[in-house]
Amino acid sequence: MAATQISRFIFNRHSIIRQNIQHLVPTIKFYSSQTGNYEFIKTEKTGEKKNVGLITLNRPKALNALCEKLMTELNDAIKTFENDDSIGAVVLTGSERAFAAGADIKEMANNNYSDNLKKSFLQHWDHVARARKPIIAAVNGYALGGGCEIAMMCDIIYAGDKAKFAQPEIAIGTIPGAGGTQRLTRAIGKSKAMEIVLTGNQITAQEAEKAGLVSKVFPAEQLVNEAVKLGEKISSHSPLIVAIAKESVNKSFEMTLNEGLHFEKRMFQSTFATDDQKEGMAAFIDKRSPKFTNK
Repeated sequence: MAATQISRFIFNRHSIIRQNIQHLVPTIKFYSSQTGNYEFIKTEKTGEKKNVGLITLNRPKALNALCEKLMTELNDAIKTFENDDSIGAVVLTGSERAFAAGADIKEMANNNYSDNLKKSFLQHWDHVARARKPIIAAVNGYALGGGCEIAMMCDIIYAGDKAKFAQPEIAIGTIPGAGGTQRLTRAIGKSKAMEIVLTGNQITAQEAEKAGLVSKVFPAEQLVNEAVKLGEKISSHSPLIVAIAKESVNKSFEMTLNEGLHFEKRMFQSTFATDDQKEGMAAFIDKRSPKFTNK
């Protein structure tokens, strides 16, 4: 293990926990009805109308290290909320101490290349990025390695004022494997991404916001509440149109400008085949609130 400050932040978790045990559970005001029965995550329906799904990573002794079972549970929870018509958006968070301090190094340390290839190692992590409904990452504390990559798979990132982001895989003899060299570069540009990936250095929430990785920064104790409010705002719109808008924005990372503009125009035109477009424009003309039906 590399004897650097970054690697100690990631892998010397037990000393960090002993020093900060009081910070492991965040203050959340909007919890309502529980859903699911998991070992390493908690799920809730929250918001005034219970139309926001809340997933809390809950592996405190390992600072929410992303082990195989945790990722399996996370994917299952996302699928459950995707199939729940009452949910319009999902918030993904951790504890005040750590969103997720990286992948589980002990679990992967003895992997070899042929097994990784045959098992498509880490491939199932991508379900977070493929989710149909918007996912908001509410990042408090450490979002390191795989934790930073999971946050970047989400559609919007809100951060607590003491959050730290990093891709420190270089310090343990490997590189990011779940989007750290790709999504980070697209989010903040080549030079800054290269610096982060090649040094393993952490950046603060404020630096992440300035670079464009994070949308907004809030006091740590307000973070989840603010993310839920954002989820409620998104959930007030037509789920069908929200899904089309999300797909259009994501396509901009995969297409040339001309291809993206063509795709956007086709998606825009397609909304006129929906009942919700008719209702939304009629409500605007009538100066009333729309009643969307997801059709």
